[in-house]
Amino acid sequence: MEWLVFGFIWLGLRLRKQRMQCLLGEDWGGARHILRDIGVGVLFLIAATLVLSLIAHLLKATSNAAIRSLLPHTPAQIAVYFLLTVTAGICEEVIFRGYLQRQFLFFFKSAAIGIILQGVIFGASHGYQGPKHMLIIVVYGILFGALAQRQRSLRPGMIAHFLQDLTTGVVAGRFLR
Repeated sequence: MEWLVFGFIWLGLRLRKQRMQCLLGEDWGGARHILRDIGVGVLFLIAATLVLSLIAHLLKATSNAAIRSLLPHTPAQIAVYFLLTVTAGICEEVIFRGYLQRQFLFFFKSAAIGIILQGVIFGASHGYQGPKHMLIIVVYGILFGALAQRQRSLRPGMIAHFLQDLTTGVVAGRFLR
């Protein structure tokens, strides 16, 4: 479904003679830019994990059946989960931070409102995880939105999103049944 929405965004850009690059940010100009985005993504992931862990602790949020049912346990499930996390890292960043955040910025003439609204919608799209996790994901979406706004690029967020989903899912899948 996310790739379908991604495709609609791509088609809309093409019809307006725009490239996906206008959402992603500057072209990678070589290894230096790639390493910079990986570094920013990893540092963001560390800081966001600390913030989100504190919020989860304060809310007493624990994994629920909906979350546990998505976790990979076998090598085949991990392979499919890898593809799922690549999809989330690319598509969710383009949809929420690339497209929606920019639309809200344009409509409301406020970066802060754009960041907050896309974060709320991002959290709502994870409603199956329950209200406490939805709230945590709203904050996560807002943090991703602030990162995209500051970096003027979706790439560090895509990297962080992918790494967080992959590592958390694989580690949790190993220990939670």
